[in-house]
Amino acid sequence: MTDATDVSGLTATIERHSRPRFSVPLEVIEPLFALADVAVIVAAGALGGVLYHQVLSGSIGDAGVYAGLGLVASLAYVLVAHWLGLYRLDNLLEQEPDDGQIWMSWGLAVLVLAVILFLSKSGAEASRGSVVCLFVLGGTGLVPLRRLAKRRLRSALTAGAIRGRRAIVIGTGSELTQLGRQDLMVRFGLDEVARIVLPRNAGANPSSGLQKQHVETALQRVREVSAEEIVVALSWSEPEDIELLTERLRMVPLPARLLPDRAMSSVLHRQASLLQRSYMVELQRTPLTALERAVKRLLDVTVAATSLVLLAPLLFVAAILIKLESRGPVIFRQRRHGFNGQSFTIYKLRTMKVLEEGAKVVQATEKDPRVTRVGRFLRATSIDELPQLLNVLQGHMSIVGPRPHALIHDFEYGSMIANYAFRHHVRPGITGWAQVQGYRGGTPRLELMERRIALDLWYIDNWSIALDISIMLRTFFELIRPRNAY
Repeated sequence: MTDATDVSGLTATIERHSRPRFSVPLEVIEPLFALADVAVIVAAGALGGVLYHQVLSGSIGDAGVYAGLGLVASLAYVLVAHWLGLYRLDNLLEQEPDDGQIWMSWGLAVLVLAVILFLSKSGAEASRGSVVCLFVLGGTGLVPLRRLAKRRLRSALTAGAIRGRRAIVIGTGSELTQLGRQDLMVRFGLDEVARIVLPRNAGANPSSGLQKQHVETALQRVREVSAEEIVVALSWSEPEDIELLTERLRMVPLPARLLPDRAMSSVLHRQASLLQRSYMVELQRTPLTALERAVKRLLDVTVAATSLVLLAPLLFVAAILIKLESRGPVIFRQRRHGFNGQSFTIYKLRTMKVLEEGAKVVQATEKDPRVTRVGRFLRATSIDELPQLLNVLQGHMSIVGPRPHALIHDFEYGSMIANYAFRHHVRPGITGWAQVQGYRGGTPRLELMERRIALDLWYIDNWSIALDISIMLRTFFELIRPRNAY
């Protein structure tokens, strides 16, 4: 865990806590407890049948048949125990014994087994005595196993051997004092990997809240830490602090949730239900799941690699024409903001006599004198964008996504258009939903850019593989009629 406590001074006091070499994901705790119960019950079924036959007839009988009975009973038991909440993390971490619930679940499971045997007319193969032995041995095995496993789980949690979703905790010091690493794990299933303390203003005007430079520095640290979620701890009585941090978090493509403050937590802690005690407010959701990102990336790599091979002759001819018409490099490079607001170098075929970068980048206009004759054709047909297939293979861009803008334009439009920063929640694209809707090329008026951003945000909210493929196909037909491309 990292504790960045001196955000105002632009330096961090870093506190590192050692973790065990081996740790278990939180998601496997419930299945592990269930598998352990299944193993005990199956063993009890086999042992009960062998002991019953040994006492009754001096033979061991068919242990496999009785192990099968145990398997059926174990499946019924796991379903009942799950329904009663016996595998929930809060139940597993409680020190109070839950013997009564175990015996009740086990009794219902054996009753289910008896009904199955009766309906299937299998009483001859499974005697009543062996079922009674299964009930006694299974119950006496489940109770001590549960107690031992719960003690081991508490020890593992204290030692940091259980890991949940990696989370960054960010907030004011007064609110963060109520939340320890173990509380975050038990109540929310989150593993704290970094804690960033935001200092509140002091002095003449303490009500002025958080300073923007403190928040910006904190966000830079958020980008440097590998995490899956952001947890915000701020006072609910300071809505301006929550609004400021929420607005800046839009630059980060991670889900963010707001913890109850100290006043609200004192009420929730009196609740018996863990679901009520674990209440958090969703500030921001992630647009794509990990699986969706993987599928989209696979499509990107496949399309980009195939297109580069097929279009290599066209790129070669374009490069020769560019060199013949004007001096300068064939490839134009410019810094753009991409996923998570990180900057990258975008590649395009050079279409102008100038190479603009930095604080002044003027969008191309119709009959722009800076555009070469070859460049005008390349821009009208979007052939100049083809080198961005390399950006796709590098992982900086996607085939479909919001078009990246020059850095200076990002700063300008980010201050004028609401939710502009949400565009950075996905990789920028060579083509996009806005482009196939006709919003291609320059945006000389602010309302045109606002409409383009609205279409970009719609794409992010409604993403699917089918939508990406549809946009790719529509892009081809859009290139036939080069509107707004100059």
